Parts: sequence; structure tokens; C-alpha cells
Amino acid sequence: QVQLVESGGGLVQAGGSLRLSCAASGRTFSRYAMGWFRQAPGKEREFVAAISRIGVGTYYADSVKGRFTISLANAKNTLYLQMNSLKPEDTAVYYCAAKEVSSTVLTAGKGPYDYWGQGTQVTVSS
Repeated sequence: QVQLVESGGGLVQAGGSLRLSCAASGRTFSRYAMGWFRQAPGKEREFVAAISRIGVGTYYADSVKGRFTISLANAKNTLYLQMNSLKPEDTAVYYCAAKEVSSTVLTAGKGPYDYWGQGTQVTVSS
């Protein structure tokens, strides 16, 4: 199993930036494809971004493409989400997720995922 802990959320003004981190512990980090999801109040959880094992490939939701960047630091067992040009509609609880895969090709980036973190709140004020 792998344990995931998110951090880096907070309150930011529209147009600002935040970087979320997801620290992984447990089994070898490089065995996993990773993803970020978010859930706003009263809405269903939605896909944000995904990255393949060892960071070979990435995939983004249209709503964040060009503004958010997903990346891996395998040596640190950490997943990142750099969020720029934030908008009030980006306000949500952000979750990282992991699934063990054999290939470095990113497939089924939207899921399903096997492991989830507890989430970190991001609030963007207008």
C-alpha cells in the first residue's frame, strides 16, 4: 500500500499561484501513476491532472490546461501541482491519488485510482 498526504493549500487572490504537494510513503513511489482531483462544495469530485509512472506523460482537464502543471520528484516521493492564474472557480478541496501500474505509458488518467489522500483546501477569492 501507499499512504498519501497533501499539503500546500490555502487562501489566495484571483490571479495568484499555489503549489500543492503530495507526499507518498509505503511502497516504491515509482510504481505508481498519480493524479489530482478536486471537489467543490455541492459538486461531484472532478479530475484535474494525471501523470504516468516516472513522469513520462501528463494529462489535464480542459479547465486547467495551460494554468496548472503536474510533476513528480521521485527522489523525494512527492507529487506536485503548480497552480497559476487561479480563478474563484478553482476553489475546492484538492486530493491526490495513486494507482499501481506496470507501464510508463499514461492510460486511464481519470481513474480509477486505488489510494487517496485526505485532501487540502484551496480557496481563491475574487
